[in-house]
Amino acid sequence: MIRTRGDGDVRVVTIDRPDRRNALRPRELTALESAIDAAREPVIYLRGAGDAFCAGADLDVVASLSDPAGFARHGQRVASAIESADAVVVCGVDGAARGGGVELALAADVRVATPEATFGEPGVALGLFGAWGGTVRLPRVMREGDALDFALSGRVLDADAALRTGLVSRVVDDPRGVADAIAAGDAAALRTIKRRVRDRGAVRSQEAAEADAFADLVRARQERDDDDA
Repeated sequence: MIRTRGDGDVRVVTIDRPDRRNALRPRELTALESAIDAAREPVIYLRGAGDAFCAGADLDVVASLSDPAGFARHGQRVASAIESADAVVVCGVDGAARGGGVELALAADVRVATPEATFGEPGVALGLFGAWGGTVRLPRVMREGDALDFALSGRVLDADAALRTGLVSRVVDDPRGVADAIAAGDAAALRTIKRRVRDRGAVRSQEAAEADAFADLVRARQERDDDDA
């Protein structure tokens, strides 16, 4: 489930499925998009419950997808809602961020990690890849070489490595404090700064190609599973 509450000038949005490391099904994606769209505070603080930020897409759902491109586009819409929100979105990563969890963080305006945070794109080991805008945003956040190394190797980055590569901007004990500090700024100025920094060419055509490629890989994986059954 997705929990949301206002706390002064900060809207706290929590991915709350700790028994599955906050893995996301379509219902959580829909709820998360609604929570982002409904926020009226100048700052949104996105976090995960328990000892993980978000494990990404629920693999039990992925294994049975009848419309994988549609599922990819669903995740892309949520990431786009985060990226285009009027509010500044601060993502606080405490514990593991994997796959789609990394992609949601990539869409945020400010990514902050605790020392316990780890980041990984394990899709390549499963014959998949991050298709919630990850191939579009990752090389914008990290240098292209670092982005390719990260995505192609499937290796896990700790908080310090994430800081060195630009995946996060700070490593702190309390990421929520960063959200509070940003919320102390003038709301109109925060909105304007975000809009100007975010002003770039459209990514929709790249995302469409990403969704189609993801669908091809899911179908190939499903065919292999059927052959092995």
